[in-house]
Amino acid sequence: MKLLVTGGAGFIGSNFIRYIFEKYPGYRIINLDKLTYAGNIENLRGIENNPNYRFVRGDICDGSVVNNLMGEVDSVINFAAETHVDRSIADASDFIKTDVFGTYVLLETLKKRKNVKKLVFISTDEVYGSIESGSFKETDSLNPTNPYSASKASSDLLVNAYLSTFKLPVIITRSANNIGPYQYPEKVVPLFITNLMEDKQVPLYGDGLNRREWLYVIDNCRAIDLVLHKGKEGQVYNVSGGNEVSNIELTKMILSLLNKPETFIKYVADRPGHDRRYSIDSTKIKSELGWQPEYDLKKSVKETVKWYLNNKQWWAKIKTRVKT
Repeated sequence: MKLLVTGGAGFIGSNFIRYIFEKYPGYRIINLDKLTYAGNIENLRGIENNPNYRFVRGDICDGSVVNNLMGEVDSVINFAAETHVDRSIADASDFIKTDVFGTYVLLETLKKRKNVKKLVFISTDEVYGSIESGSFKETDSLNPTNPYSASKASSDLLVNAYLSTFKLPVIITRSANNIGPYQYPEKVVPLFITNLMEDKQVPLYGDGLNRREWLYVIDNCRAIDLVLHKGKEGQVYNVSGGNEVSNIELTKMILSLLNKPETFIKYVADRPGHDRRYSIDSTKIKSELGWQPEYDLKKSVKETVKWYLNNKQWWAKIKTRVKT
C-alpha cells in the first residue's frame, strides 16, 4: 500500500508512521508536513533512511502540492491540524486555515484523484462538546464550544457534506485525548511531566474536577490501522479506551510516579468555555472492526512518564518555547 500521511511530523502522525513501518515494512509512506511549531522532524529520527519513506515539507492548504502527492498513493490519512485549545482562544486564524480550508483542499483533490481509494480524517471527541452523564455515540449532534473544537467540527461537517454530495471514499475517526511519546510539551500531560522534572509547579485549571478520557497513542494508531484497512466508507468511528479521570486525579498520578508532593500543584484561573466532561462510546469500532485498547490508564501514564524521563534531550530543546 502507498500512503500519504499529512501532519506526519506531529505527535499522533509520527507515532502512526512508526507503527505502520513496524507492522507493514513493505508499505510506502509520503509524509507531508508544514513543520509548524509542533511539527518536529526529529520525531521520525531513524525513519528518514527507510527507502520506503519520503518527507515533503508543505501545506495541505496548497492545492498543487496536495494534488501531486495524491497522484502517487492509494490512501490518505489526514493528521494535519492545529490542535491546542489555548492557542485557538488566543488566535483562531491558523485553526480555520488548516483545519477547515485544509480539509476543503483535500476533499476537492480527492474528487479529481480517482486512484485514491480511501481518505481517513482524524478528528477529536471535543467536537461533541461536554456531556454530564453517559457517552456520545457517532450519531449524536456536534456541539463544539471553543475555536479549536469548532474548527474540527467544521471539517467533520465538510467531510460529511462531500460524502453526501460527491460520494467520496471518506472515513472519520474521533478519539479521546491521546498521550504518549513525542507529544509537544504544551499539552497537559507532557507539560506536567517535564515541569516536575525541572522542579517547577504544574498549572491546574479551575478546581481540577474537569473529566477526560485518555487513550495511549499506540492504541489509537492500532484503531486507525483497522479503519484504514477494514473501515466502511462514509462511517464515523469513536476511539476511546474508557480511561476517564478528573484532571486532579491525573495530576496526582503523575506526581506519584515522579515522587513529587502535592505542593507542586498550582491552581490557576480556569480556561474560558472549559468543557466539564468528555466521554465517547467506542462500541462501534469494537464490535465492527474488533478493536480493543491494550493500555489502561495507569499503564498509559506510566509509559508516557518513562518516555519523557528517558528522552530529556528531545523535549529540553523545545521546552523554552512553551509557556509554563
